[in-house]
Amino acid sequence: MNLMITLLSNSALSTIIILISLWLPQLYLYLEKSSPYECGFDPLGSARLPFSMKFFLIAITFLLFDLEIALLLPLPWAIQLPTPKSMLVLSYCLILLLTAGLAYEWLQKGLEWSE
Repeated sequence: MNLMITLLSNSALSTIIILISLWLPQLYLYLEKSSPYECGFDPLGSARLPFSMKFFLIAITFLLFDLEIALLLPLPWAIQLPTPKSMLVLSYCLILLLTAGLAYEWLQKGLEWSE
C-alpha cells in the first residue's frame, strides 16, 4: 500500500512539474542574453569547440564501469547478513560481468586511443 501511494504521489508531482514548465513561457529571451559570456568582453571565437569522439567514448565507458563498481561498496556490510554465501555469489557474478564487459571493450578496440 505504501509503495502504491509513493508511486502515485511521485508520478503526480512529476506530471505537475512538467506541465508547469511547459505552461510557463520563456520570458525576455533575446540574443544578448542567450549568447555565451566571456568575462564581459565580446567572444573571441566560437563557444562550441570540437572534441575528440574517442575521448567521449572512453569517458562514457569509464562512467559505466565506475558506476557498476559502486555497486560493490556495500559489500562489507552485506557479508554480515545471516546468509553471506548468496551475497558473495552475487558479487562474484557482478565482478565476472564487469570483467567480461572489459574484455569485450578490449577485443573491440574500444579502449585504444590511436588506430
